[in-house]
Amino acid sequence: MRILLVSPMYPGPADPDFGAFVKQVADELQRQGHELARAVIDGRGGSLVKYTRLTADAIKTARRFRPEVVYAHFLVPGGSAGALAAMAAGARLVVTAHGRDVRNIGSIPGIAALTRATVARAAAVIAVSDYLRRELVTKIPKLSGRVEVIDCGVDLERFQGRDPEEARERLGWSGDSPRYLCVGTLEERKNVVRLADAFARLEAGSLAFVGDGPLRAQLEGRDRVRVVGRVPHEQVADWIAASDVLCQPSLVEPFGQALLEAMATERPVVATSIGGPPEFVTRDSGVLVDPESIESIEEGLRSAAELPTPNTAARKVAADHDVRRQAARIAEVLAGRRAE
Repeated sequence: MRILLVSPMYPGPADPDFGAFVKQVADELQRQGHELARAVIDGRGGSLVKYTRLTADAIKTARRFRPEVVYAHFLVPGGSAGALAAMAAGARLVVTAHGRDVRNIGSIPGIAALTRATVARAAAVIAVSDYLRRELVTKIPKLSGRVEVIDCGVDLERFQGRDPEEARERLGWSGDSPRYLCVGTLEERKNVVRLADAFARLEAGSLAFVGDGPLRAQLEGRDRVRVVGRVPHEQVADWIAASDVLCQPSLVEPFGQALLEAMATERPVVATSIGGPPEFVTRDSGVLVDPESIESIEEGLRSAAELPTPNTAARKVAADHDVRRQAARIAEVLAGRRAE
């Protein structure tokens, strides 16, 4: 199948972690024998003109590549750019919603109309969690019965159980155990300040943040806390292997990619109870917390540290989200068949 991938997030030389979840699916589709062309934005920042350029690039690539299907990520702007590219090539359009694109409906002027026009053109719409599917259908009722739930999966070869001491030595992660890790943008939605405040109540342990963002200054300089900054997605696997517990107590988490990667690495997790994580985090593999309660997060940190590591129950859950299986399911939707 000839597939044109359109995405406003994709890893590039300056931002190798940017949209890594999109790239892993695209790479797996290629490994499964499909032919891919890409129209993407591969770096953070810049003006909104970049979305106009994405649209122009998508249309140009579609006319040259002549895809059978345009596979676009994020309803707007990726999906709206993909819709025009699909029209230019006479191709099918399939769009995946990831979270922020759904939250933007009704909160940013013009996005609702653009989203409705995009999904009306789409042959199929994918959401990365059932939570996100429900939110999308609530905002656009005409999509009821039309949304498939397929997450981007996890690479079970890259993320697997490893010796934590070896990983810690390689990374230079000193400090006491348990070692807690948070991976993601240091922003309000990720709830990183409450996480740090909850960790400060523990008598022992260390906490590392892998990522960057506007709240970095509120995390730096704290006792037993290390702010690493952004790292290539390949190094995320090392940090997870070096940790005892992965923490993602976000105010809302449409899916929870880092949680799934940690579970594949046989690490227990602390996850938000709001969003997608309750769909796959089990009692044996992690703890769900109230993200607005520092006390709940504190108790979650303590309880998760008592779970087994390596955590075979977590790995078993992650195996159901193998990227190879998820890519095959996505390919079924791209081909016009319902995913199995």
